[in-house]
Amino acid sequence: MNTIRPQSMIVTLYGDYIRHAGGSIWIGSLIRLLSYFGLSQQAVRSTVSRMTRRDLLRIDRVGPRSYYSLTEKSAKWIEEGATRIFHFHAPRKPWDRQWRLVTYSVPESEREARDRLRQELSWMGFGMLTSALWISPHDYGAEVERLAESLRVRSRVEIFTARHDGFADQATIVRRCWNLSQIDARYLAFIEKYRPAYQEHCRRLADGGDVEPNQYFVRRFNLIHEYRRFPYIDPELPAELLPSNWRGNEAANLFREYHDLLAEKANAFFYSVFEPRAELAAPHLQASYHIKRTPSNLISVTEE
Repeated sequence: MNTIRPQSMIVTLYGDYIRHAGGSIWIGSLIRLLSYFGLSQQAVRSTVSRMTRRDLLRIDRVGPRSYYSLTEKSAKWIEEGATRIFHFHAPRKPWDRQWRLVTYSVPESEREARDRLRQELSWMGFGMLTSALWISPHDYGAEVERLAESLRVRSRVEIFTARHDGFADQATIVRRCWNLSQIDARYLAFIEKYRPAYQEHCRRLADGGDVEPNQYFVRRFNLIHEYRRFPYIDPELPAELLPSNWRGNEAANLFREYHDLLAEKANAFFYSVFEPRAELAAPHLQASYHIKRTPSNLISVTEE
């Protein structure tokens, strides 16, 4: 039984495939694609209906068929997620040993904006040193400014660049701000789940066998869906601030290698099921992510 929420599955499909293939999908194709994850027709239709009411999907009727596409609201949301993944594990300049500090004073009357600010700072990779003081080794000044502007709290937020002069050591500061052991445990769980599957798949190919075409689609979908959570929880600290046995790099390499194995046939299977609207029919655009090797041997994920 798949434990991914139906709405999350649909969002992943739009982000990885549908928006690269005209942006609109017939409900029949959507039902068939999601059936490979154990979702019933009723579950898909109910979820799509809820997403339409919440202005996450738009329905267009062409004859007897219903086609669904992203709204401006959901398209922006998915694009922001893609941008976050694009920057994840990209090569960075050596750390200048300066800390970027964000402090704010947002009153209780603007609690919703304050909670959103905290959540976004956490997703950006900031750690909470005190209740209203967040720190990062990276310069996210432009991103923080855009966030404060969007939440209409710019006048209540300040950004500083500072050097740590004492008294705790760097490891203690890091432990206060980020739960690296918990993040590392999630990386280990990812490795323990996907490395055996990757190795078994490689062995099968070496022996002249293979898996069913739909399994390329299912496996790639699950791999990306699970790995894409890491940009929201991993602050991408400089190497000198990480524990010596940090598993983030190993997980990144595994993701890249397994994705490279699955991508071509996964895309082919999607297009064998996908039926575009007549006015959008065109040579198929290859969907989703292209994984690049980088000098640091991590991954950079870009969209094509």
